[in-house]
Amino acid sequence: MELDELAGRVQIFAREQLRDPAALVSGVEKTAGHAGFSYFFDVTSNGRTTSYFLRLPPPGVKFEGTADVLRQVAALSAIEGSAVPHARVVWSGDDPRWFGSPYFVTFKLPGNIMLLGPNDWGTALPLAARRHAAEQAMAALAGIHRAEWREKAAYLGPPRPFDADVTHWDRFYERSAEQELLALFPEVRDRLLARMPANPHVGIFHGDFQWANLLYAPDAALLAVIDWELCGVGATLNDLGWFQVFNDARAWAHEGSGYGNGLMPPIDELEAMYVKAFGADPGDVAWYRALAAYKFAVISGFNLMLHRRGKRDDPHWEVLKPSMRSLMSYALSNLGG
Repeated sequence: MELDELAGRVQIFAREQLRDPAALVSGVEKTAGHAGFSYFFDVTSNGRTTSYFLRLPPPGVKFEGTADVLRQVAALSAIEGSAVPHARVVWSGDDPRWFGSPYFVTFKLPGNIMLLGPNDWGTALPLAARRHAAEQAMAALAGIHRAEWREKAAYLGPPRPFDADVTHWDRFYERSAEQELLALFPEVRDRLLARMPANPHVGIFHGDFQWANLLYAPDAALLAVIDWELCGVGATLNDLGWFQVFNDARAWAHEGSGYGNGLMPPIDELEAMYVKAFGADPGDVAWYRALAAYKFAVISGFNLMLHRRGKRDDPHWEVLKPSMRSLMSYALSNLGG
C-alpha cells in the first residue's frame, strides 16, 4: 500500500475512532526495521496532536504466525499492569474496512533503541549506566516470563511441542539462499533433538529479545520492550538464549556487527541478572543458545532469499550473510560439538 493511500485510510480510521470528523492526520511514514509493515502517524484532534504507531501484516499473506499481528496484541495485553515497560495498545481489530487486514495501534513512544556500534549513542554511556540498562532488560524479561498466559493470552494458543521448536525451521532451511553457509544444519538439528531439556518453564516469550528491540531514554532508563512479532507461548528460556547470542561476539562474523563488543556485561553476568530477577535456576541455557543461533542462521538465509527474489527488499541480509556459517558453528559448540 502506498503511503498516500494509507494516509487516506488512517484519516478515516482516526476520525471514526476519536469520534472527531475534523481530526487531521499527518506525518505518515514507514518505520525502520527488517521485518513487518509498521508506520508512524500523527493525529491532531481538538487542538492536541498525538503520535501513534500502526502495525499491519505484509500484503498478500495468510494472517497466521508472524503475519497474525493480533498475536502481538495478546502478548501486550497479558503484561498490561505489570512492571514490564511496553507500549499500550490503543486500538486493534480484524475489520478489513480500515486497512484490508488485521491491525493494531499503540501510542508512539519516545526514546531510542540501544545501539552499541562505534558511533552510536549507547557507547557514550558510562559503564554504570550500561550495566543498569542490562539489569533493567533482564528484569523486564523475567517479568514477561512470569506473566499469566493461560487466561490473558489464550489467543496465542497452546505451547508449541518442544521438538517442534527445532523442526519448525526445516521448511525455512529448504528455501534459504546460500545453503552452503548452513551446511551444519542437519547435525545441529539432530543434536538439538537428542538433548532437549526436561521440564522447561512455559510462558509467554518475546521471540526476538535483543538490544535493537529495547527502547531506552538518554539516561539508559528502559522505556519499552518493542517488536513482538515472534512472540508465543512455550519454553521461556528461548528468550534468554537468544539475548545471550546477540551479546556473544563468538557467534558473529559479518562486518560491523557490534554484537558482544564488550560494552555490555558478558553472557554469564546477563544470565546471573536474569536468575536474580526471575528467582530460579534456568537450567541448560547452553541448549537455548544453540537453538537461538540455529534459528537465526536459518532466518537469515530465508530472508536473504526473500530479498534476492524481490519479495522483501532488505539489503541488511546481504551484510549479515557471513554470520550464517558462524552461527551454526556457535550452535554446535554449545551442544558439545
